[in-house]
Amino acid sequence: MEQKMIDQELQQQMRKVYINTLIELAKKDEKIIVLDADLMIANGTKPFYEKFPNRAFDIGAAESNMAGIAAGLSTLGKIPFASTFACFASRRLYDQFFLSCNYAQLNVKMTGTDPGITATSNGGTHMAFEDLALMRVIPGITIIEPADNISLRALLPQIAYDVKCAYIRIDRKAIPIIYESDEQFELGKANIIHDGEDITIIASGIIMVPEAIKAAKLLNDHGISAAVLDMHTIKPLDSETVLNYAAKTGMIITCENHQINGGLGSAVAEVLSEKLPTPLRRIGVKEQFGQVGDIEYLKEYYGMTAEHIQETCIEMLKMKK
Repeated sequence: MEQKMIDQELQQQMRKVYINTLIELAKKDEKIIVLDADLMIANGTKPFYEKFPNRAFDIGAAESNMAGIAAGLSTLGKIPFASTFACFASRRLYDQFFLSCNYAQLNVKMTGTDPGITATSNGGTHMAFEDLALMRVIPGITIIEPADNISLRALLPQIAYDVKCAYIRIDRKAIPIIYESDEQFELGKANIIHDGEDITIIASGIIMVPEAIKAAKLLNDHGISAAVLDMHTIKPLDSETVLNYAAKTGMIITCENHQINGGLGSAVAEVLSEKLPTPLRRIGVKEQFGQVGDIEYLKEYYGMTAEHIQETCIEMLKMKK
């Protein structure tokens, strides 16, 4: 019965798994605090407010103030999880998060929801295609982008007790489950979904990891063996695994729901260029702004489908010949 309940929970919206995990942590640790910026319904934080009314704060539509309040709570030994849409969690409150939280070497967890094309009907103003680029240049920060609810549930407790600032990139809606419920995750260590010999696909997040898995299956039908890595921790990047697979397959493709500049692709390129120069292609948004649309339309428009990944892999493999 207990396992059935867990399985049902993992099929829920990602925002529900996020807040339910924080509730479980908060039951054991009074230092866990939740803040949001007038989005407790949209981001699903209301159950935490109902459970712990003295440990939850709705700051209103004042995201920069939320970062400052979270910093103050951290100085008192609390572990604040602050959430808002990813466009606001990055662009709007960046200076306060940078200085009040990170520069001050505090312990604030900032969660950005609906990143990239997952903003769908909220359109271009709300599509954060640059949040990873902004966050990656903050010294010492930890950045994660779980690919499903199982990885989110496993990584959140590790983030909570990783004593530094963090940026967490998640969707709000129901998403496909990729992993078995007993899969193990380690902060800073990529999960190898498929091994492969010919080419390596490194992906992150709920959009691109499933597409990378589909692409590997399409490639397999053509006799091409593709490794698929879930790089759920963007920073610190698992450089060791990147270099191991660069040496093994000799070709890398990165896939992200983000601008190809400044995010996962750039992080991998930096490692390869300094340690082991390797042919690399980046799948993602290419110098474009967002727009209104459903997920399937947006994936096709921005070239983020399994078929796009497959075509890029085949094109790259011609170089070997």
